[in-house]
Amino acid sequence: MKTFMQKKEEVQREWFLVDATGKTLGRLASEIAKILMGKHKPTYTPHVDGGDFVVVINADKIHVTGRKLEKKIYYKHTLYPGGLKETKLKDMLKEKPEEVIRLAVKGMLPKNKLRDRRMKRLKVYAGSEHPHGAQNPKPLEL
Repeated sequence: MKTFMQKKEEVQREWFLVDATGKTLGRLASEIAKILMGKHKPTYTPHVDGGDFVVVINADKIHVTGRKLEKKIYYKHTLYPGGLKETKLKDMLKEKPEEVIRLAVKGMLPKNKLRDRRMKRLKVYAGSEHPHGAQNPKPLEL
């Protein structure tokens, strides 16, 4: 019996809709990362980008455990001297709730050449409206 290896021409992509209301951030991000990688399919091949599209709605209603709202800090650097900027999770949820989920999922994907391609298939929206109705995303319960 030969080992099955999927080719990039054979990939069938689906669209999934995830409602983030009341979901824990890390658990939601790990499940989304599995779908983006294609690990939920029996045709999973590590070196082929065989994952699906994921649309996340209600990103502003995400739930975090413990004292992460006060303690978790996101860092970015402006590439100028003294340009290290810090943002707490509570402030990030007020300003850019989509970015919180996007960064959590990005951190759970493998750090390789396929990560940017997989991240382009993640669509995150703060409210309950999204412009991907024509793709008929299947509701996904996590």
